[in-house]
Amino acid sequence: MTVAVPSRPRDRTTSDYHELARQVREAGLLRRRPLYYAAKMSGLLAAYLVAGWAFVTIGSSWWQLALAVGLGVLLTQTAYLSHDAAHRQIFSSGRANDWAALVISDLFVGLSHGWWQRKHTRHHAKPNQIGADPDIGTGALVFIPADVPTRRGFGAWFVRRQGWLFFPLITLEGLALHVSAIRTVFGREPVKHRAVEITFLLVRIVGYLTAAFWVLPTGMAVAFVAVQLAVFGFYMGATFAPNHKGMPLVPADARIDFLRRQVLMSRNISGSRVVDVAMGGLNHQIEHHLFPSMPRPSLRRAKPMVRAYCAALGITYTETTLLGSYRIVVRYLNDVGLGRMDPFECPVTAQFRTR
Repeated sequence: MTVAVPSRPRDRTTSDYHELARQVREAGLLRRRPLYYAAKMSGLLAAYLVAGWAFVTIGSSWWQLALAVGLGVLLTQTAYLSHDAAHRQIFSSGRANDWAALVISDLFVGLSHGWWQRKHTRHHAKPNQIGADPDIGTGALVFIPADVPTRRGFGAWFVRRQGWLFFPLITLEGLALHVSAIRTVFGREPVKHRAVEITFLLVRIVGYLTAAFWVLPTGMAVAFVAVQLAVFGFYMGATFAPNHKGMPLVPADARIDFLRRQVLMSRNISGSRVVDVAMGGLNHQIEHHLFPSMPRPSLRRAKPMVRAYCAALGITYTETTLLGSYRIVVRYLNDVGLGRMDPFECPVTAQFRTR
């Protein structure tokens, strides 16, 4: 593969990325993939119909818990589709993408599109930058070493063990996402389609709980919902955590050009197309951050082009296995909690600090 790189004096903040974008565009990797998404939507819809039939057919049986596991997986795959639409990967029309994302997220998954869009847009703009990326902000886990001393009592005990507790904790992520959705649409912050989101979320959540408690005995219904939420939360957390956790943190005052900001703070996950399906294409995190509107099936094709371009410019391109990424995440969280690391010791980010 021949990779062109800027060869004359230039403003690094723009031309490095623009040259790569030109090559990607000329390769046709930003074109919509309607047949792929039509097949994806049809497959998910068929899966929901089968799940509904199985739910009614199985009836009052503990085999319903196996269906709850499958439903947790199905909802995560549906959330991936909403993610694609929100990034305007599916349709040529921005309006069509926005409404598809809202319907899929609120009515099918039970998450607030407005909440996700606001949070995720800030993350994409400045990944891993302190004070700017909400994904490393204050929460149950501490990602910034300077925040560790603020924890007291049980919080301090938890943080010292947060790496080991990470995977059990993300089983609660599904519930947390639903709570965030409800708090957002009934809160004071602006929500573009508040009435629509409230309607869709109430239909989704109330309808789901009504079906569970109508068909199943109370104890079994509680177990069904708990298992589904745990699987959904675990799957979502296990997909998104490898992308940036354990990568360098960016000082609040740092200035980094777009290409390096997106590549240096992101981590790809190696593997076959099975990994692509399992992770919704987010295993190609570097390519996704560089080209958020690139359709999911094009990310794998863009990967060798982006890797070669980064190599030509001497930009570190990080990739590891899924299990390897989990080891990194656990070790990073433990090191932060135990005060064993300097977030700015990495020479990659140190060079961008404002002196």
